[in-house]
Amino acid sequence: MQAKIFRSLEEARLSFGPSSLTIGNFDGVHAGHARILRRVCEVGRENGWKPSVLTFDPHPTRIVAPSRSPRLMTTPEQRCRLMEQEGIRQVLILPFTPEVAQLAPEQFVRDVLVDALDARAVLVGENFRFGHKHAGDTRLLRELGAQLGFHVEVLPGLTLRRVMVSSSEIRRLVETGDVSRAGRLLERPFALEGDVVRGHGVGAKQTVPTLNLSTQAEVLPANGVYVTKTQASDGPQWPSVTNVGYRPTFGGKELSIETFLLAPLEAPAPQRIRVEFLRRLRDEKKFENPEQLKAQILRDARRAQAYFRRVPCHN
Repeated sequence: MQAKIFRSLEEARLSFGPSSLTIGNFDGVHAGHARILRRVCEVGRENGWKPSVLTFDPHPTRIVAPSRSPRLMTTPEQRCRLMEQEGIRQVLILPFTPEVAQLAPEQFVRDVLVDALDARAVLVGENFRFGHKHAGDTRLLRELGAQLGFHVEVLPGLTLRRVMVSSSEIRRLVETGDVSRAGRLLERPFALEGDVVRGHGVGAKQTVPTLNLSTQAEVLPANGVYVTKTQASDGPQWPSVTNVGYRPTFGGKELSIETFLLAPLEAPAPQRIRVEFLRRLRDEKKFENPEQLKAQILRDARRAQAYFRRVPCHN
């Protein structure tokens, strides 16, 4: 069932409640987020309330502290799709304005959570803060819930292999090239999506043909070569090897994301793709000539094929 997306309090006020609600930015929708979302759905099922999310666009720090604003792994629409997969039925993407930033904690709870969203249960992580200058915390939320008639549940953070799962940690892992560990914290591979654009034509003639990805993503894997899985927007998918970097062998100046498919492309090249990053193979390297680069790409392909023999790429 596709989640319904609301984009203003006025729109939500008409039909949002009664709701089982969680609140946050949910960038990446990682394993810790997923645990909260599943609990929201469980509470909603038990009580006949709609499992719901309140999130914000732009990220609040872009309004209140732009210099500290993080690069984001996901767009609001991507987050909605991922939350829908956990069972969320509706999402309010609240425009985060200076006026919203000025709301006192009590006013935020009364005007937004109670009056507009008819929240009957509010579930948050233990580090949840809300209201002007982050003045509200989980203790105050519990007090307001008792006063205003909604249940509050605070869930502890999630630790996997002695690492606290967080969006900032996943960003760090991706940007240092550790996509395998990032995938474990996300509970799925880190992925980029975007349009396929024309390259410089050098690869098809001198090395191997590739699909060139143009993406609006703010978080990119460190320069290097990765085992990947590539999926077209219309469904087909292929095992692949992807290079993120500047094509130093050819004197490249602009960052490119080039994917070499390890299975035949039996139809016209896709116009839009999603590339999942599974494992880092090596740093990007400058070769003396295209022949040496082609030989290295074929070695990379053999290593990737060995990976997929262990971990099949299903169509």
